[in-house]
Amino acid sequence: MNISKISIQNFTVFDNFELEASEGINVIIGHNGTGKTHLLKLIYSVCESVNYEGKDVFDISQPFFRVNSINLVRDRQDKNKKTNVSVHYADDSNASYAIIKHEGMKLAADGSSYNNIDFKIKDIFIPAKEMLSHSKGFLALNNKYDMPFDRTYVDIITNAELPETREISQLNQKLLDIISKIIDGKVVYENDTFYVIKTDGSKIEFSIEAEGLRKFGLLWKLIRNGLIDKDTVLLWDEPEANINPELIPVLVDILLELQREGVQIFVATHSYNFAKYFEIKRGSSDKVIYHNLYKAENGVKAQSESYFGKLNNNPIIEADSKLLDEVIEGSFGE
Repeated sequence: MNISKISIQNFTVFDNFELEASEGINVIIGHNGTGKTHLLKLIYSVCESVNYEGKDVFDISQPFFRVNSINLVRDRQDKNKKTNVSVHYADDSNASYAIIKHEGMKLAADGSSYNNIDFKIKDIFIPAKEMLSHSKGFLALNNKYDMPFDRTYVDIITNAELPETREISQLNQKLLDIISKIIDGKVVYENDTFYVIKTDGSKIEFSIEAEGLRKFGLLWKLIRNGLIDKDTVLLWDEPEANINPELIPVLVDILLELQREGVQIFVATHSYNFAKYFEIKRGSSDKVIYHNLYKAENGVKAQSESYFGKLNNNPIIEADSKLLDEVIEGSFGE
């Protein structure tokens, strides 16, 4: 089920925030501290609350943010101000998570509420930090000890360790073949360790592969495990990090193909090349929206445009323009 809108009140950097989402690709940019990762985590955690089948109250504070709930509240002075995040879906249903406070700002209760939801969400969150090279023994340690990792890191390892599906769609096989050429092989999970089986038959432990290739390897494994396909919501924090610039357009092509297959995608980025390539490579039927998060007096807001260059106060373009000015000045002098 596609996400149509995200509404956030009084959470971290967001005071009264709304974002209308594309059913295709959502490219999120903004200066550091504007809540790009927080936004992705809030979307993911609320979607995960829909899938939750436990008896205890579903909590997002410790699992996803590693803080007490009260530390997620932006304005702690106004006792009547609601702290809430809602994810609205294409069929007008929605899921919400609220932190409920009482006088003195001590936490009274928190939890989720649902409106007309009778479905599960297929969602995947890929953190900025690559984790498969650290997977050996990780889940066992995490189950035993209070590890300093939020749930997004645990989930990505858990998902990558799942078995491969028996059947592969024609499109996914095409994407797997493209990624296999990039990593020169395929990814396998054996004896609590991830490896890349190279085309020459050699087996390379994941941890000694280049980090950029490990990102493609993770994507290969998630597709092969059947976790990224039609109706999946994919949230990826800085997918371009550590990837060779010549592979950025290939990654964009892969994400555009997944969008055409029915995958809804949210990516947060600081890269001009990565963001701009969506504009260059998309077709007339591709659905891509850029969201620029910026700080206002009353919290972070979002400007959304179909074209990258239409964003006001675009931090990525501003940084590139500054660099170009310095190059010109250095080349020709004053």
